Amino acid sequence: MTLEPLLDAQPAIQIHVATVVPAALLGAYLLSRPKGTPRHRLLGKIWMGLMVITALSTFFIHELNLFYGFSPIHLLSIATLFGAWQAIAAARRHDVVRHRHIVRSIYFGGIVIAGLFTFLPGRIMNSVVFSGHDMVALAAGLVVTSAAAAIVLSSRLRPAA
Repeated sequence: MTLEPLLDAQPAIQIHVATVVPAALLGAYLLSRPKGTPRHRLLGKIWMGLMVITALSTFFIHELNLFYGFSPIHLLSIATLFGAWQAIAAARRHDVVRHRHIVRSIYFGGIVIAGLFTFLPGRIMNSVVFSGHDMVALAAGLVVTSAAAAIVLSSRLRPAA
């Protein structure tokens, strides 16, 4: 593992990584813990702020220039921003079912799925974490995907507090 590719990256990428890593960890914690508590509400606000900053930072990242500097990942960023707004609105209406569905979707799509793409060969995070060990990257991707799926599934089985 080496941080050089990340330290050499543009500031938007550094900001993106600085917000998405804690969002991934905090999101996993929130999905696995009791809901509706004061701690959940506080950490949820922090998580949502991290996700908004993460999504906004992508509009300054143009590594995959497929359409005037943008790529399909930017559509996911728009969906994340819209989802954040909808999740907050649902929470304020006390629509727990809708809130839960939106937040899980943001986490799984915006963190897990998008995150897996950052570890593909040739991407900065692949160079940071795996330094050219592609088989290790594949195995780690499968483990992370399985763990995320287990978190999402276990939170579905547990009744909301």
